[in-house]
Amino acid sequence: VKGIDQYIVEDVEEARLAVNKPIEVIEGHLMTGMNAVGDLFGSGKMFLPQVVKSARVMKKAVAHLLPYIEEEKLRNPQIGDSKGAGKILMATVKGDVHDIGKNIVGVVLACNNYEIIDLGVMVPPEKIIAAAIEHQVDVIGLSGLITPSLDEMVHLAKEMQRKNFRVPLLIGGATTSKAHTAVKIDPQYSNAVVHVNDASRAVTVVGDLLQKDTSEGYKKSVKEDYEVFRNKFLNRGQQKEYKTLAEARKNKFQINWSASEIATPRKLGIQMIEDLDLSKLVDFIDWTPVFRSWELHGKYPDILQDEVVGPQATELFADARKMLHRILQEKQLTAKGIFGIFPANTINEDDIEVMVPSQLTGPNHESKSEGDRKFVFRTLRQQLRRKEGVADFALADFIAPANSDKQDYIGCFCVSTGFGTQALAQQYERDLDDYNAIMIKALSDRLAEAFAEYLHKEVRTKHWGYAANEALSNEELINEGYKGIRPAPGYPACPDHLEKLTIWDLLQVEEHIGVKLTESLAMWPASSVSGYYFGNPQARYFGLGKIKEDQVADYADRKGITMEKALKWLAPNIADD
Repeated sequence: VKGIDQYIVEDVEEARLAVNKPIEVIEGHLMTGMNAVGDLFGSGKMFLPQVVKSARVMKKAVAHLLPYIEEEKLRNPQIGDSKGAGKILMATVKGDVHDIGKNIVGVVLACNNYEIIDLGVMVPPEKIIAAAIEHQVDVIGLSGLITPSLDEMVHLAKEMQRKNFRVPLLIGGATTSKAHTAVKIDPQYSNAVVHVNDASRAVTVVGDLLQKDTSEGYKKSVKEDYEVFRNKFLNRGQQKEYKTLAEARKNKFQINWSASEIATPRKLGIQMIEDLDLSKLVDFIDWTPVFRSWELHGKYPDILQDEVVGPQATELFADARKMLHRILQEKQLTAKGIFGIFPANTINEDDIEVMVPSQLTGPNHESKSEGDRKFVFRTLRQQLRRKEGVADFALADFIAPANSDKQDYIGCFCVSTGFGTQALAQQYERDLDDYNAIMIKALSDRLAEAFAEYLHKEVRTKHWGYAANEALSNEELINEGYKGIRPAPGYPACPDHLEKLTIWDLLQVEEHIGVKLTESLAMWPASSVSGYYFGNPQARYFGLGKIKEDQVADYADRKGITMEKALKWLAPNIADD
């Protein structure tokens, strides 16, 4: 219950010698302990990190007993396996590489006596369906972090319906929501589809779905709830008014370019960072998301003093700092980055044309092609009708137009601290240590974000130099108190992941630092960050919101892709008619 595994093998061996059959240790001693953990977690008296530590003890205990159980089965074949509460298949969908949340939910469900079949990341729908049939699972859980994963979940629900599946579907992950589940996924599948946003809710929902006497009633109530929610959501969407793209462009954010001072970068072109000293990133770490990934809600450092979660947060923070120290001392992770600053101007209202002179096309300024190269970033513009006087933003508004006779600039980058993370996590998993396997991934993600923050500061103060005298605290950096912005494809101002392909082509990211894009345009290693640099002092972050099909058609035409492809990639941002 306390998660102490120091003498677990000796304790379990003592218990084994005191019973007739080794399986009795699992069904008796160990399950009594895990049931206590489940009760404490369910009642809010125990928190997620402690649950995962308790699960670590359970796994190590079972691993010690398994050879004795197998030996007993050979001697006595009629002995069956210990009966679990049910089988749950879990997978991160095709093209997505993020699995921290999925792994946490899997551990917590296993603590509640469910057998977990975890297919890992980037799992295609046919593999999920085949495994569900092979293992005769009771529930399928899907996870995803990036927006293209939402479409994969809809597709899988359709496939399950086509094959007449009768297995409930759980939907989870940072990009998922009750709205998307109710509006897009639920109508495609006649069995239960339930959105779960944390581990404790997953336990409750799975219990309700598999409770023999009441499961059908529960499934029916979820279906009815989602239908009511869906109708309200769609009606609310229809009440919103949108401008045409032409109207929105007339109401663009205006900068007086004739009076605007544009800072000339100190160094143009591509630069590469092959192995950054990770100790440089420690002061840039935003610790709050580490606590959030373990479902401890509160802002660092205040969370350490919180009356309810403070003691657990303090213990978790100590564990994280201990692991971070080991990462730094043993150089367990490698940090690589590439970035560039280039001449740029806005064309066609919403596009940013980037000029890369031939001598600037490689990280060592070696020429990669004959003559200059041109790249175009396509941006999207807000269309929701709001109160008079509020501009309709697109990122292109922050770059001087070509007809202004002003030379402007844009930067882009990719950084990663994920080289080495997977091997470390797998080693912890082999050692039956889910707690540290999850922790290494959480820390690797934080270091990647810290690297992005560190490099942005270096660009602002040195390489571009438009904020050479900047003096901001770490808290001010986290709160984005700096001049200029670094939006990222897939995030609110520029939700289209397709623009990553242009960054990869411009910087030749994969060739230079080895960060790849999956078919859904997730970055691999997962602990990677990419985006743009805008240096204009009036540049600001904004959310695109929903757009209409006239902009989708215009975007497809500008980008030279089919309408079908544009609709697929922009689906989460297209307003429902």
